[in-house]
Amino acid sequence: MMIRTAAVLVAAAAVVSGCGTSADDPAARTSASVSVDLPAEVTISVRIAGGSVTPTNTRTEARVFQPIVLEVDSDAADELHVHSEPSQTFAVEPKAGQRFQFTVTVPGRVDVELHHAGKTVTTLLIRQ
Repeated sequence: MMIRTAAVLVAAAAVVSGCGTSADDPAARTSASVSVDLPAEVTISVRIAGGSVTPTNTRTEARVFQPIVLEVDSDAADELHVHSEPSQTFAVEPKAGQRFQFTVTVPGRVDVELHHAGKTVTTLLIRQ
């Protein structure tokens, strides 16, 4: 009877310790790093006029899941490519006041390029 009681106590201890999350558990780290209160959005104003693009080759910092908004005024049609995982593409029309919003879910460097103009608008530095 004593051995059976000890076995039950050991099994119960194993179950209890297995139910918690560990800092080594990737799911625990992911859920702990995602904030319920998302930060304010990052806004990048882009102007395409007379074949020139402003800004070009800048660096912009943002966080994973932070809303990023591209506000575009353009006199020519183009495509904005966001080289995130998954990649995202936005059709730019020749008009003012266009607004494109997206988020990035994987930390790292993400280029935002204008396809037809062949220009990198900015490189997003995405942090946890």
